[in-house]
Amino acid sequence: MSRCSYLAGAATALALVCTSAQAQMKDPLPDSLSLGGVTIYGTVDIGYAYQNHGVPTSSTLPGGLEYQAFTTTRNFAGSVSTAAESGLEQSKIGIRVAQPIADDWTLVARAETGFNPLSGHLTDACASLASNGGVKQGNQTANADSSRCGQAFNSMLFGGVSNKDLGTLTIGRQNSLQLDALAQYDPQTLSYAFSFLGYSGFDGGAGSTQAARWDNSFKYAYTYGPIHFNALYSGGAQDGGLFGHAFGADIGGTYAGLSVDAVYEYANGAVNLRSSFDDSTDPIPEPGLAAYVSDNKSYNLMGKYTFELGGTGTATDKLTVFAGYSHIEKSHFDYTSGQSQGAYNIDIGVNINDEAVYNLEWAGVKYAMATGWSFTAAYYHATQNSWSIGLGPTGTNNIGCSAAGLLCAGDFNEGSFVVDYAFNKHYDLYAGLNWSEVTDGLANGFPGTTKDGTTGSESQTTVMVGGRVRF
Repeated sequence: MSRCSYLAGAATALALVCTSAQAQMKDPLPDSLSLGGVTIYGTVDIGYAYQNHGVPTSSTLPGGLEYQAFTTTRNFAGSVSTAAESGLEQSKIGIRVAQPIADDWTLVARAETGFNPLSGHLTDACASLASNGGVKQGNQTANADSSRCGQAFNSMLFGGVSNKDLGTLTIGRQNSLQLDALAQYDPQTLSYAFSFLGYSGFDGGAGSTQAARWDNSFKYAYTYGPIHFNALYSGGAQDGGLFGHAFGADIGGTYAGLSVDAVYEYANGAVNLRSSFDDSTDPIPEPGLAAYVSDNKSYNLMGKYTFELGGTGTATDKLTVFAGYSHIEKSHFDYTSGQSQGAYNIDIGVNINDEAVYNLEWAGVKYAMATGWSFTAAYYHATQNSWSIGLGPTGTNNIGCSAAGLLCAGDFNEGSFVVDYAFNKHYDLYAGLNWSEVTDGLANGFPGTTKDGTTGSESQTTVMVGGRVRF
């Protein structure tokens, strides 16, 4: 069966299940579409965006646009004014299962996939890169790397068993522990248009966005009072964007309005897709989906505190303060063949010679009113050290900072502000502003910046208005 027919069949099956559930509900839009222990849920997020620097929207890239300057495409060409999608939240449809079977035991499962509502395509970042291969820089459409690469269930697909005293064990395709934690501690809740942590899976994948979701993984989650512990392991796969074994651990707790988590992850053989464009001066030949492979490890500490304020009736206003820190280290991993997420063929042409080190910090505040209004402001910062790559699988022929790619020391800064009004649990409207800038090594390769990756900068401003329908 072809990829297209398989994905179409999966999407049709989800639609039929959802239609069946709606037909059996008296309320056409209840809080959730549930049948026994099975719940159907989904989101459609659409709007309009203006960018002072950008490129035309992609029909497959998650979010559709390159919403921020933190991108390896170095692809900005001019202003963009367009219909936009998934600004606050990835548009998606999913099924959640929690079916009691005996005593305190429950069968659990989840199947979820993201789609682009403007085109009807399942999200497929690898396709966005492949479709722009060989196209001159500045003439491309939006493209970037991601763990969402056209899989029938590009978000998650797992099943398992849960016991209130013993914990929960699940097996399948699952979010990394770091990605799950970021969803709780990002003030902009992993928004594509207004959050660095959401737009780029770089942090969620401990340095490689393809490692933000793990195939063939086992997860154990345990909660005791206010303390929780999670462990995740994957043996890797040659066609899943994570070639070697990976493991992670998360421990956290809550007390009154305070919530804190500490996360460690190690990913062996993570795929990093590189932008491919037609440039005769580029010293690295880039046929197809060019890539390098790395070992990644990260240390993370995240927290938030919620103040209960006045409100109307039983509802109260809430003020939540967020902060987080990630330290990421990437080193060379000696793989010469394999496939990315979504089983796309890749060409592994470069390797890391030096250790790449990144430090990321973020902070923000959200004021949520009982009336349905909320106001969120956030700041994100990232730094990278100076590192180099080499041609060939053994990392020879060091080409240092003169090469294209994420090389040499640099910084990323981003500030965003969003206003949202929720009419109820199912409908909301939002408007937001995002400004981001890359400097020096992180700006290397943008038009107008120096080729040696030592000086220069590129910035972008995005304004977006939109709305969500959720069920």
